[in-house]
Amino acid sequence: MSGFSAVLAPLLLGVLLASAPGTQGANPGLVGRITDKGLEYAAGVGLLALQRELRRISMPTFTGDFNIKLIGRGRYEFHSLEIHTCELQGAALRPLPGQGLSLSISDYLIGVQGRWKVRKSFLRLKGSIDLRVKGVISVNLLLGSEPSGRPTATMSNCSSHIHNVDLDVSGDLGWLTKLFQNQIESRFQKVLNSKVCEMIQKSVTSDLQPYLQTLPVTAKIDSVAGIDYSLTGAPQATAQMLDVMFKGEIFNLNLRSPVTLLAPVLNLPEEHSRMVYFAVSDYVFNTASLVYHEAGYLNFSVTDDMIPPNFHIRLTTKFFRTFIPGIVRKYPNMNLELHGTVVPTPFLTFNPGNLSLTLKMEIEAFVLQPDSLKELVFRLGVATDVSPMLTFNASKITGSLHPGRLQLKLKESKLGVFNVALLEALINYYTVNTLYPRVNEKLAEGYPLPLLKDTQLYDLVLQIHKDFLLVGANVQYTRV
Repeated sequence: MSGFSAVLAPLLLGVLLASAPGTQGANPGLVGRITDKGLEYAAGVGLLALQRELRRISMPTFTGDFNIKLIGRGRYEFHSLEIHTCELQGAALRPLPGQGLSLSISDYLIGVQGRWKVRKSFLRLKGSIDLRVKGVISVNLLLGSEPSGRPTATMSNCSSHIHNVDLDVSGDLGWLTKLFQNQIESRFQKVLNSKVCEMIQKSVTSDLQPYLQTLPVTAKIDSVAGIDYSLTGAPQATAQMLDVMFKGEIFNLNLRSPVTLLAPVLNLPEEHSRMVYFAVSDYVFNTASLVYHEAGYLNFSVTDDMIPPNFHIRLTTKFFRTFIPGIVRKYPNMNLELHGTVVPTPFLTFNPGNLSLTLKMEIEAFVLQPDSLKELVFRLGVATDVSPMLTFNASKITGSLHPGRLQLKLKESKLGVFNVALLEALINYYTVNTLYPRVNEKLAEGYPLPLLKDTQLYDLVLQIHKDFLLVGANVQYTRV
């Protein structure tokens, strides 16, 4: 990526990773916001890129005829022209409400060196030329989205105006300097003005837009799930910021089905201390919960050989006779197997400064008979409040679950009523040592944030609001 593309690379942090078409009009699951501070940083990065690009402008050879009093007619030529200096100052990148972005450079200096020669009859003159021009640049960039949910960027307006020309011609011929100033100055201005905008247009068309279009359109989380970051509409520019809206839906990679959940309306606070903000709604996490629950990831089974030898509770009918007397008479000297199912799908709840999750399970106990058949003997209901913890690093959202107190209830028994309190130790042991570590291992892998390549986040801050998390960060573009 080169040229003007680099102006937007650190800016359009979220404009990638689209999957299925974005739903126009639907609430986004995730919003990326670029503040005035972020735009200021992007302008600085873009300034360096534009300086490099302007130095690549190729200047044509100028030829023409002249007619000066006392000198008469003759012919001139300027050749081997090269830009040796390009200094850009006073860059500002601002939102352009209803369109996209406006880039202005209030002061630029371009230095051109080359050779000249003049011919008149038998007269042959030649030398060097040094031209220094000063001017301003203004560019409007229109941001949009395709039906596929991919971003678009087009240049809607560009103007470059030279307001000062300083010409230095080798030699001490006043008429020659006058000739150059009168005949050439306007031609240099015209060419440079058009070349600057031509270069920016080419960079947007050939570099930036293809760069956005070839970005990966989905992020794979693991073998089960992926995340859809398709745009739900064109980026929205207001007076001080730019918002990019993403679908933010977790989906099953093998069988994608419509999601019945609706993303909430996100009312972002007015925060400007960081360059970018990501508002991640509960919709993102809860669609993930749906996917993993439907894939059976939260189901489990426990057999006696999975319990450590030194643990005081065994999954055998002999052990269970202490609180279910009838079990050993009907099923003497047999093993048990517990099947756990999380029902219904657990959903995260976001409130200011707090995350909460209620986990409900059904646990069925089966006797393993000699003929390999399994016979249900009782069924339990289990409920617990879980404490979720979410963290962020430079590229991902990660998290963990911390178990609360389990509440067990007997829902069905083939052997009569019994006290389930003795089972709590076994269920607690399994959930703490097996189920939670399994889930936390998955949460530690994290969900990727929508970032363009060559960008890194630092100075992260996290706030919990009603229905969403707000992550603020500063940005470093590593390909300057």
